[in-house]
Amino acid sequence: MSRKTTGQITFVGAGPGDPGLLTQRAYAALEKAEHLVHDNGIPKVILQLLTAKAPEGLEISVAEGASGDVAKVLLSGARSGRSVVRLVSGDPFSSDSVVKEAQAVARTNVPFEVVPGISHAGGVSTYAGTPVGGLHAEVDARDILSVDFGQVAGLPGTVVITANAADLPALRDGLLAAGVAPDAPLCVTGDGTGDTQSSSVSTLDGLVDAAVGLYDTVVVTIGANVPLREKLSWWESRPLYGWKVLVPRTKEQAGAMSARLHAYGAITTEVPTIAVEPPRTPAQMERAIKGLVTGRYEWVVFTSTNAVKAIREKFTEFGLDARAFAGVKIACVGDATADAVRAFGIEPEMTPSGEQSSEGLLADFPPYDSVLDPIDRILLPRADIATETLAAGLIERGWEVDDVTAYRTVRAAPPPAEIRDAIKSGGFDAVLFTSSSTVRNLVGIAGKPHARTVVSCIGPKTAETAGELGLRVDVQPEVANVPELVAALATYAVELREKMANNPVKPRRGAKVQGPSAGRAAR
Repeated sequence: MSRKTTGQITFVGAGPGDPGLLTQRAYAALEKAEHLVHDNGIPKVILQLLTAKAPEGLEISVAEGASGDVAKVLLSGARSGRSVVRLVSGDPFSSDSVVKEAQAVARTNVPFEVVPGISHAGGVSTYAGTPVGGLHAEVDARDILSVDFGQVAGLPGTVVITANAADLPALRDGLLAAGVAPDAPLCVTGDGTGDTQSSSVSTLDGLVDAAVGLYDTVVVTIGANVPLREKLSWWESRPLYGWKVLVPRTKEQAGAMSARLHAYGAITTEVPTIAVEPPRTPAQMERAIKGLVTGRYEWVVFTSTNAVKAIREKFTEFGLDARAFAGVKIACVGDATADAVRAFGIEPEMTPSGEQSSEGLLADFPPYDSVLDPIDRILLPRADIATETLAAGLIERGWEVDDVTAYRTVRAAPPPAEIRDAIKSGGFDAVLFTSSSTVRNLVGIAGKPHARTVVSCIGPKTAETAGELGLRVDVQPEVANVPELVAALATYAVELREKMANNPVKPRRGAKVQGPSAGRAAR
């Protein structure tokens, strides 16, 4: 009988909390994992990310008990032939208990490796904008009773201490008793590298007061470099930091916008308002695809990324590829749609030189010329609820138009009650609308956003619909695409902060004067 192959144990550092700080090596190890054993303190956002991408059959458990107990679980999994990952907050070898686990594994013949992670203390200090410099020490004081305060007080350079918020009075008193100066500058940070990270600069004597409102694990940076935070704070200084932003889009499209908003510091909530479905009958689209192949069209005009996606899906269904567009010219209503076409391997012939809209495209579109244009027909694949503006304008220019329903947009189900309440009560700092249908559908399934919520619309048609429904439009980018929409909201937030700082009694009409945005403006 053949012996079962022994698996491997990989100790993986998860970093201080921001999923973006996981290394490529860490992701590679997690993708192969068959049993994941994680610290109880691993942030939920990281666990949610990993479980969403987890391989089928992955067993997940929490590391419980003493180091020897955890090592037994790791060894049992590996000896059964599985790939075991021990996921640790920060860096694996920065934890004494994890070092003991690794020692226990090393005494056996089970292979293991260690994937370093950014240490909790070092990562949080950097996100707080407090450089530790070349001479520094990191102290884990989460077991406050085991801390040798005399030894800590004697450490040279910057000292970065990870502690439980509830133990800060004991930490302060212990350091003062050990001889650390009461006026020693420090920065205390809660929810380090998270969406709600909060930092305060104080002195050792004022540590407890500075940490009011912080909970769970905090990082205290003590040293001469702390005053540099005034210029080097970057994570909490992003334009939309702490803003709660509502993203009402189709389920497939919301993620890209949320990622851009998060880069500016926003906390996003995605609410699908539109579901995209195939046409009720496929005959129209099938005839359109046949017409592309047989040379029926001079132009294909795309008005959305969903229209591009619908054509691609039909191509796949019929075994076609981008070569079916040979000899056909392509026009796109905006940059985002053009990018979707380029992803298909084709460069569009035309996008609007001005406003990215149907009107902008019509302003540039050439009239039909019987001498220059061998074919007089245009394929216009679009949504079932699209307006007739573009088709009518093309017909006025002498073209024959096959106006084809490429996809249907239907209203999504209402969001949970707590989200509906937050929308109507002003629980969101901003909402971003990318089409008239997202405006109508959000109002239909959840109600109107509160008057103090900043309303951002991608273009004039969307803004017009918002106005018709009684919403005040605060932000509209010059170019109608998602990156510009998000950037415009970030610019608005900076302007709002400056206005509130200069005139805190009279903020801009409609601006939310309480919550994250006002808190930043007041600082």
